[in-house]
Amino acid sequence: MYPIDFLWRAVHRHPNRAAIISPAGELSFRELADTVLRRAAALSAIDPAPRSRVCVGAANTVDHLVAILAILAAGKVWVPLNPRNGDPELHRIVDFVEPSLVLADDDMAARLAGTSAPLRSLTDLLHHAGDVSAVMMGPHSRGGIALDEAQAIKFTGGSTGFPKGVIQPMRAWNANIATQIHELGLTPDDRYLVAAPITHGTSTYMLPLLGAGGALIFPEYSKAPALLDAADAHGATLFFAPPTLILSLVEEQRRMPRPLRALRYLVYGGAPMRPEQIREAQAAFGPVLCTSFGQTEAPQIITFLPPAEMTGEYLASVGKPSLLTRVAIVDKDGTPLKAGEEGEIAVRGDLVMSRYLNADEETRKTLVDGWLRTGDAGVFDERGYLFLRDRIRDVIITGGFNVYPSDVEVVLSAHPAVADCSVVGVPDAKWGEAVHAAVQLRPGMSVDPGELIALVKRELGSVKTPKHVHLFDALPRSAVGKVLKPAVRESIIGNRS
Repeated sequence: MYPIDFLWRAVHRHPNRAAIISPAGELSFRELADTVLRRAAALSAIDPAPRSRVCVGAANTVDHLVAILAILAAGKVWVPLNPRNGDPELHRIVDFVEPSLVLADDDMAARLAGTSAPLRSLTDLLHHAGDVSAVMMGPHSRGGIALDEAQAIKFTGGSTGFPKGVIQPMRAWNANIATQIHELGLTPDDRYLVAAPITHGTSTYMLPLLGAGGALIFPEYSKAPALLDAADAHGATLFFAPPTLILSLVEEQRRMPRPLRALRYLVYGGAPMRPEQIREAQAAFGPVLCTSFGQTEAPQIITFLPPAEMTGEYLASVGKPSLLTRVAIVDKDGTPLKAGEEGEIAVRGDLVMSRYLNADEETRKTLVDGWLRTGDAGVFDERGYLFLRDRIRDVIITGGFNVYPSDVEVVLSAHPAVADCSVVGVPDAKWGEAVHAAVQLRPGMSVDPGELIALVKRELGSVKTPKHVHLFDALPRSAVGKVLKPAVRESIIGNRS
């Protein structure tokens, strides 16, 4: 069983049910399958290399989704390019992955011009002919691809200043699909609102929903009013969103309430929500808020907390381990700890990545004796609920996106006026954490903080750009000269209050 087989099975069982709902109309499962097969054939004609890597950079559209499904159907490996990344980072990812093809919508095509790989428009798949029968009789049908082989390569921030390519094998996608269907109780009556980016959280839900015979709803645009209007008009039963988006949805729902009678799961993830924010969302939408814990290295869902259990002390929990995944709390030597003892969260099972791309040392640090060492600290209570604690690895989660300080520090340090810098996460009501940079200038030099902010935005995109740059006469350091990030953070917070 391959991930794409979940779609083919749903086509066989529910050929005339709606699979896609968008402003352009509806696509039945049969129509979706025909479209995917034609574009997979076109893709194979354009790029005949078996098991090649294909990058896709695009906004949330039906064509974007169909391109991903076509990549899977053609037996290739999907590499998402996030439009929120800066242009230099997008080009670095393409250079690093060495794909045989890059597909992009119009906006992303302009940004990816001159890339090291062949660049084609997403619309080329609509007009290029190919042999559909060859796709239907390809390696998937013959069982010629091992489930340990890559289905996707997704990038997450790296401690070395460059994002790490997480190789997600087909078995991890299968485990995610089965887990989502089980934990969420998905049925053909479910309809998922495409709110979060397809390059991130939404991609982990698309095949579980389609595999269960449900439909994906594409809103007219991605702002809160359009999202809630589409959810109400088309009877959305669930969707995933980072806390920043949920807070916007809460404000919009207060401004103009929608009935949302079908909604049963509003899943938040990617960053924590404070208990008072959870209660505000519950007041706005009813008892539908729930959460999950996952990583790019274990793509949804390691643990799950359903709406009925999100109450009282468990507002701060991320739930219990999901169907096919083992979770343990271990000490620095990997020894399992008891309930109530804090340590590093470790994960085992088919959900776990196979390795990092071209990063053997990072892989050895992360995959230890068959366990994924997540770098997150946590504790189980006596009932088996997991609670997250401080992160062991240095990462900022802002608006549901991971930002590794070293990524930003590398860019800031390249400015001729910067002697040293330290990037930290500061608690923020809107973003969960906001990226802040502390900068120590070279003697006799000056710089406008806005110039540094613009530099990072140009290189890395808006998500990784500091909300504020703070100029320090001297950064706080340890006895051996190491910058003390906790002291930097405390100084910034103290100066804000």
